[in-house]
Amino acid sequence: MHMSMHNWMRSEPLEVTLARLKRCGYESIEIKGEPDQYDTKTVRGQLDHYGLRCWGAVTLTLGERNLCAKNPDQRAMSVQYVKDCVTMVHELDGEEITIVPSTVGKIVPDGTPEEEWAWAVESLQEIHEHANRLGVRMAIEGLNRFETHFVNRGAQALALADEIGPDVGICLDAFHMNIEEVDFLGAIRAAGSRLYDFHVADNNRMAAGMGAFDWPSIIGALQEIRYDGALTVEFVAPIDRTPANPFPEAVETEPVDISPEEMQFIIDHGSSLLSESFYDMLVEKCATTILPLIS
Repeated sequence: MHMSMHNWMRSEPLEVTLARLKRCGYESIEIKGEPDQYDTKTVRGQLDHYGLRCWGAVTLTLGERNLCAKNPDQRAMSVQYVKDCVTMVHELDGEEITIVPSTVGKIVPDGTPEEEWAWAVESLQEIHEHANRLGVRMAIEGLNRFETHFVNRGAQALALADEIGPDVGICLDAFHMNIEEVDFLGAIRAAGSRLYDFHVADNNRMAAGMGAFDWPSIIGALQEIRYDGALTVEFVAPIDRTPANPFPEAVETEPVDISPEEMQFIIDHGSSLLSESFYDMLVEKCATTILPLIS
């Protein structure tokens, strides 16, 4: 196992992100699924400069992106988007693509369970053909019920992966698991060798070690199944707008450019643009909590 991190949680130049990850002892990045924002040749040079690698990418299933949409044109656009993410991972020598099938924040279905399942399977099978050609593994991720109506638990993600192919796996996210799984550690054990990615945040979605999770037990379960992939940090710090706020300097006062869609995505997660000093602290806290358990 090694430590990785997403970079969608704070809008900043990629080089700033990579320098921080190197400084804190991370080995890789799981780059945000916005392939139009990156020149992969430039990114490879930046990764080489900091001695880091690309673990993979996570889809940002925002706006009209939805692999189980009723509208076939919308599904086709969404399939092409995920294919483009897969191509980006391949060009960065990454290993996997974590896929959220349905629009994040969408909790009203487009059709019957049977219809949406069929649409998702058809979409993912097309993506699978492309991913296989490029040697990129697919991991299906479930989110909690307040962020998606479609896949919420590890068992559901495994069932969907089974429909696509035996080489398709899943991603488990500690924050979502805390809401949806009856047996947190049991879900890890049930995933077994099909676990291709694991997202790290505490029960309050703060940095690991800033909540109530028993991280030695979680890491122990991952070691038990011989998971050898990334522990991908994905905290989404809640913003306290009350006088009880323990982090008054958390919000960025001089924001850099960010697309309206990404800004809305962060706001919809109960967060905001975070100050660099606060973000630095969260990234480092995850490292000091997790690294001693896997070294």
